[in-house]
Amino acid sequence: MKHTQGLIEVICGSMFSGKTDELIRRLVRATIAKQKVQVFKPAIDIRYAVEKVASHTGSTFDAIPVQKAAEIRTKLEKDTTVVGIDEAQFFDPEVVPLAQELAARNIRVIVAGLDMDFRGEPFGSMPVLMAEAEDVTKLHAICMTCGGNASRTQRLVNGKPARYDEPIVIVGASELYEARCRLHHEVPR
Repeated sequence: MKHTQGLIEVICGSMFSGKTDELIRRLVRATIAKQKVQVFKPAIDIRYAVEKVASHTGSTFDAIPVQKAAEIRTKLEKDTTVVGIDEAQFFDPEVVPLAQELAARNIRVIVAGLDMDFRGEPFGSMPVLMAEAEDVTKLHAICMTCGGNASRTQRLVNGKPARYDEPIVIVGASELYEARCRLHHEVPR
């Protein structure tokens, strides 16, 4: 199905909730529909592959790593109709006006990222992107403590919850993070 107008879609949730899998699913569908797709990711994210977005489950899709959101403008091809942006919480605030500009140019913008940092606080530009979006999908993982729905990302340092004053951005996977529900999410001060 071809889209008839630009829009912003946001896929958010905690780590291990399937955000990148959902992003890839939507990108594959757009490709099957013969839409021109380009995907961008922050250059800081080299966990699985430099020129791919990759989920924790192993799904991948070709992507262009960029340092700053403005670089997306310079790398955008003329006939692109769908833009995917993974790990949007790591981008500078310019990602918001960029997404608005692309949507105004009749481009479907699909953004995936953490809505909250390890402290349980709004992360980067994600809250603004969520407010600007026509569609927001919030996914949940499984709490590693009780097995319930997890909406938060627990950072661990030597197996213990990270303290509030730890740095916000530390790129990692299951060796540093696990999904937790509100009750079991801990951030000592």
